[in-house]
Amino acid sequence: MKEYTKHNRKQKPQKGKTDAVKNQKIDLSSVGTFKKLGIAEPLLMSIAEQGFEEPTEIQEKSIPAVLSGKDLMAKAATGSGKTLSFGAGIIQNTEQKKGLQALVLTPTRELAIQAAKALKEFSKHKSLKVTAVYGGVSISNQIQALRRVEIAVATPGRLLDHMERGTINLDSINILVLDEADRMLDMGFIDDVQKIIRACPKNRQTLLFSATLSSGVKRLARKYMRDPQEVFAESFVDPTKLEQIYYDIEDRLKFSLLLHLLKNEESELVMVFCNTRRFVDFVSKHLNERGINTMAIHGGFRQAKRTKTMDKFHSQNVQVLVCTDVAARGLDIPMVSHVYNFDIPKESNQYIHRIGRTARAGKEGKVINILGSRDYENFRKVKQEAIGDIPRAELPDFEKIIIQVPKGRPNKTKYGSSNRRGPNRRSSSYRGSSQRGGSHRRSGGSKSSSNRRPQRSSNRPSYKSKR
Repeated sequence: MKEYTKHNRKQKPQKGKTDAVKNQKIDLSSVGTFKKLGIAEPLLMSIAEQGFEEPTEIQEKSIPAVLSGKDLMAKAATGSGKTLSFGAGIIQNTEQKKGLQALVLTPTRELAIQAAKALKEFSKHKSLKVTAVYGGVSISNQIQALRRVEIAVATPGRLLDHMERGTINLDSINILVLDEADRMLDMGFIDDVQKIIRACPKNRQTLLFSATLSSGVKRLARKYMRDPQEVFAESFVDPTKLEQIYYDIEDRLKFSLLLHLLKNEESELVMVFCNTRRFVDFVSKHLNERGINTMAIHGGFRQAKRTKTMDKFHSQNVQVLVCTDVAARGLDIPMVSHVYNFDIPKESNQYIHRIGRTARAGKEGKVINILGSRDYENFRKVKQEAIGDIPRAELPDFEKIIIQVPKGRPNKTKYGSSNRRGPNRRSSSYRGSSQRGGSHRRSGGSKSSSNRRPQRSSNRPSYKSKR
């Protein structure tokens, strides 16, 4: 793997140069295609500064409708440029010092932070105030910020906390955005989302962005949107740039193979996905012990730790991120060359969201699936709807590592050559927790799911080996 050094911190501008920087004329010739979509100069200046030259498919199809004030239902995959699509309408139709006028709902804290940061950057030449509202942090600072902002990006749980406290006023909302709508419904936010929608003025513009237009998403649109225009964008993942393979291996040797591949694959940033928090911690710990620069992220961590982890990964100070699907949706993480599925997700949509972290914007990427006996059924579903072919790869010669399985399991066994149990014996395979990764249904307040003890299911699945 490549070695990285810490990036130099940005130097603060010297006194006396601030005005010169502000007054520096920005060349807008490179963003002519954005101008044709109807985008005004303040936003064009920000787009030019960030180096964008051509709109993505979803931006080209949705921005004209958004700017015209129409309701919009858009199907767009992770990393397709959705934030600018709805941000263009928010920034151009929001006025300074007239209270909270735009609200963006997102399913996770990380996505709220990312979207708020992007909207701040896009709106800086209009000097609009933007804040992120999410759980896991002090609510006091958010209360202060909400008194003077024009744009809020929020998770449903914490937003409801503010509504109940009377610390947010939705009476002036004229643009409501439901970002990653399918994910919010999957996470059980439907009642919260509907309560928030009903609290907003009826005379508003509603924009819905979703990776999939499930029946639940369509019902939500029919109920709360006015004759929405529908747009569709192809996956942002380029199948011609994406290599996908799978290895079929005994459960007890999955970690050994993962370690070998991480040490021998030529890669940039790497994401390793597990289905449960327990195995994220387990894999991350043992990779670090064996010299792989690794950090973990899942819904059980405090927000400050999650933010710090993502910052380090963005800055390339950490090469490998081990995560649950909380990190698979919506986050803009460039330079990811490899995605490893240490666990195969239960749904094909989750697989597509995971692989959407690589092979983006014309860059090449590789997805490596590590199958044990418990992954066969999930992988069968994935292959039916996967993007491109997923051939089987021959196992390389690798060292068998002996490590202890995660705590809390009956009949502790070891991964490695000393374990003589076959793949049909469930005691030697990964079973995982029944606890779902990601944020809790109510992301705000102190009663977070991360503080609750997960309950074990009494119905243990049986895994059928094809060997």
